[in-house]
Amino acid sequence: MAAMRLLETTALTRHFGGLTAVDRVDFSLPEGQVHALIGPNGAGKSTFVGMVAGRISPSAGEIRFDGTNVTALAADARIRLGMAYTFQITAVYARLSLFDNIALALRHRSEPDVLAILDRVGLANRASQLAGDLAYGHQRLLEIAMGIAQQPRLLILDEPTQGLAESEIDGFNALIGQLRNETTILLIEHNMDVVMALADAITVLDSGRVLATGTPQAIRADKTVQDVYLGTAHAPA
Repeated sequence: MAAMRLLETTALTRHFGGLTAVDRVDFSLPEGQVHALIGPNGAGKSTFVGMVAGRISPSAGEIRFDGTNVTALAADARIRLGMAYTFQITAVYARLSLFDNIALALRHRSEPDVLAILDRVGLANRASQLAGDLAYGHQRLLEIAMGIAQQPRLLILDEPTQGLAESEIDGFNALIGQLRNETTILLIEHNMDVVMALADAITVLDSGRVLATGTPQAIRADKTVQDVYLGTAHAPA
C-alpha cells in the first residue's frame, strides 16, 4: 500500500519583480520519507521551502498538507498543524541558554525533557551556555533540536550540515537515521555524501523548475543532472 502524501504542491510559483524564483513546481512528499531537495545556488530551493513553511507567500499555485489546502495559512498556523522549519541562517535565541531555547520550543521547562532533546544532538553538556556563544555549527544543531522538540509531522531542514565538522556530520547522519522513524523530513543539502546516505528520494531544482525526481541511484545516474549539478565527481564509475 502506497504511503499517504503528507505534502503536495501544485504549480507553485514565486516571482520577485521580473525574476521567477520558483516556476510551477509540482512536488509530492509521502509520509515517512526522507526527501532531499538539491540544485545549484539560486535554483529556488530556499524560496520553495519558505513557501511550504509559510514564510514566503506564493505568487501562484497551491500547497496541501495532510490533505488540507494551507496556501493562505500563516507560518504559525502551519506549525500548529505539524510543520517545523530550520532556517538556512540560524534563528536561535542568542541571549538565552540552550536550555531555555529548548524549553521555549517545548513550551515547558521539564529538565529531563529538555536535556533529553539536547542529548540527541550532542549538546546536553552545554545546557547552561548562552546560545549566542556557540560556534556556528553548534547553533545549527541547537536549531535542529528546537525543531525536534516540536514533535513535527514534517521537519524541514535547510542546509543543516553547513558549518559542521566531519565528526559532527557523522552524528547528524545518525540523528536523521533515528528521526526517520518519527517524522517525515524534507532536506535541502549541498553535501552530496549526506544526501546520498540519507535520502529515500531526491528532487533536483534548476532555475526554479523541477529537473528530475527519483531515487538517489537514479539521480546519480541521470546525465542531465550530472551536467547541471553533480558533475563528474558524483557520476557513476
